[in-house]
Amino acid sequence: MHLTRYTDYSLRVLLYLGTHEERVCSVSEIARAYDISQNHLMKVVHNLGRAGYVSSVRGRLGGVRLAQACEEINIGAVVRSMEEDLQLVDCGSCLIAPACGLTGALNKALYAFMTVLDGYTLADLMKQRGKLARLLDLGVA
Repeated sequence: MHLTRYTDYSLRVLLYLGTHEERVCSVSEIARAYDISQNHLMKVVHNLGRAGYVSSVRGRLGGVRLAQACEEINIGAVVRSMEEDLQLVDCGSCLIAPACGLTGALNKALYAFMTVLDGYTLADLMKQRGKLARLLDLGVA
């Protein structure tokens, strides 16, 4: 299973915001910390906002912050909301699909993958919050 860069960035934004819960963070600050495109990150943050994971604060000192507690943000749900297509392969037009066991095996594997992610919250991924914050703050400097 290969997640898109979009989902990767979405999870990174959530981790960043989770390590900086005490304040509002700018998209440019997050982009600098990870050395990724601010323009691309703006789209990611917008979509995270539409999904209810982050909220925006307008104004000169504005930015984004988590809209939910870290314990309430389920990683499997985030992946599902950010990925456009979780299908591992497209068996729809395949000649042997009606008799092939691969479709069922791949669906079972995808289910197992997502079940594991469903068992984690953002808080679970932040067990080393202090270390994460130090590493991220090094990227912003």
